[in-house]
Amino acid sequence: MNIMKKRLFICMLAIFLIILGVSGCKNTNVQTKDTNVQQGSTDVTTAGSGTQSTSSSKYQTTYGAKKFNNVKITVELFDRSNAPEGSTITENKWTKYCKEQMEKVGIIVEYIPVSRWDEVTKMQAMMASGTAPDITLTYTYAHAESYFNQGGTWDLTEFIDGPDQALNMKKYLGKDVIDIGRNAQKQLYGIVARRAVVSKSNLFIRKDWLDKLNLPIPQTPDELYDTLYKFVYNNPDGRKDAIGAIIWNSWNMKIAFSQIANDVKKSAIANGDDAFADFYDPGMREYYRFMNKMYNAELMNKEYYAMSEDNLKSYITTGTVGFFEYAVNGSVDVLRGSLLKTLQENVQGADIISIPALKNTYDGKQYSSCYSQGGLINFCPKTASEEKVEACMVYLDWLCTKEGGFAIYHGFEGEHFNYDEKGTPVVIDAEYNSKDKDWIRTDLFLTGNQGYFMTVDEFIACTAKEAPGYEQHVIDNYNNALTGTLVYDTTYTSPSTPNLITDIGLVRDEYTVQCITCPEAQFEATYDKYMEELKKVGIEKIIEERTKYFTELYGN
Repeated sequence: MNIMKKRLFICMLAIFLIILGVSGCKNTNVQTKDTNVQQGSTDVTTAGSGTQSTSSSKYQTTYGAKKFNNVKITVELFDRSNAPEGSTITENKWTKYCKEQMEKVGIIVEYIPVSRWDEVTKMQAMMASGTAPDITLTYTYAHAESYFNQGGTWDLTEFIDGPDQALNMKKYLGKDVIDIGRNAQKQLYGIVARRAVVSKSNLFIRKDWLDKLNLPIPQTPDELYDTLYKFVYNNPDGRKDAIGAIIWNSWNMKIAFSQIANDVKKSAIANGDDAFADFYDPGMREYYRFMNKMYNAELMNKEYYAMSEDNLKSYITTGTVGFFEYAVNGSVDVLRGSLLKTLQENVQGADIISIPALKNTYDGKQYSSCYSQGGLINFCPKTASEEKVEACMVYLDWLCTKEGGFAIYHGFEGEHFNYDEKGTPVVIDAEYNSKDKDWIRTDLFLTGNQGYFMTVDEFIACTAKEAPGYEQHVIDNYNNALTGTLVYDTTYTSPSTPNLITDIGLVRDEYTVQCITCPEAQFEATYDKYMEELKKVGIEKIIEERTKYFTELYGN
């Protein structure tokens, strides 16, 4: 009998161990080669208890914590129409790499191309028709929050905030950046990308034209006007088609006229849309008056308002324009076409440099407009199922790893870069990288803007080495973009903004052109009309809400 009992016990124990083993297999972590990836764990410390709990969050969103059953997700991908021959924006070496890594955890990825220049219009159409990708992108937080408030997108709080969730994302983005995507009720309506550096814009000028005319670098708007007048009417290369200025981005030009740049609270109130500053900051009237003066002196392209970015780049690379405000490091950035290099191939002896911020016309100080810590925002429409949202968060979590975002941005050691003695990735062949990965890397890396870096110094050191022969240009560009007092973008969206911003944008687009192109004698009346039209579409309500919010934040 004892022998029978013993045999029965052994059989039961064996069956139990088999069941336990099968159960364990269902929760096996998917391992990666990345030692920095934080794998999912069921051992979670209960906050405040000091004891270990074996419970885990409902949604497992750390890459490798869960094996999905071939869940398909769609991911928006900005299309800049710059794919090299043999590749498309959705079918190339890097989208294939991303898909392969996600297939390891049972997630199937399909990329949905959207023109970078029509992203807002396309997003609005897709959201309205219920066809938006499971991960949809925008740089306009107000739109993302508006969709959430209308019940059209997922609250991501339950997918991210658990102690065992999105561990790679939390490590790379950090709490401050993640919290940008929260509303006043702390609901997480989107995942915001972290900027490697907050530098926003550069003022660029033709150094060779300055040298030939024996002119100093302009330090004030008035000095700039005099310089541009000579560029056009006494052009050192004898050009009759010279354009004095193209203000593609107006951030640092505007701040040179601001009368509130020295006031943190007022600057925050005026931030969020150009129209807010146009209405709230008295200095903006003087900015548009300056632009109107340049336009009427024929220092600008007569149809500047219809100009595309490709037109801008053409004017730069053919040596037509003397001064322009453009994205930081835009003169030598490979992604933007290595404009200075192309110019020098077309025009012997040509050179473009960035200059420090102009002295403010109101107080004589220098200010630089800067981004907030957050870049684009990723959100999930309600058309995505619960499981798809979970998988989407795993995808974004993976992008925060060395095998994800780092590889997409920098490439592979030995093929695209080698480490120097300080551990900085150094490009092996910039031309090869440009064709192989640089054309798509920033658009695939949805959780980082301007690259996968942990510090600003690391970013500048690495970026400088990506432009052989133009290293000092890169360093100067980023330093000049951070001249003087830094005025940061805000991320707050007032309650009325989502409902009013479209109409405000229409008024802004119409009247800013009128203010710049009208005869000088009509400027005052035109600007007054602009202000009146902004009132009609509710801008005072937004200013009131922003004033209340930032007064509570900064005090009186």
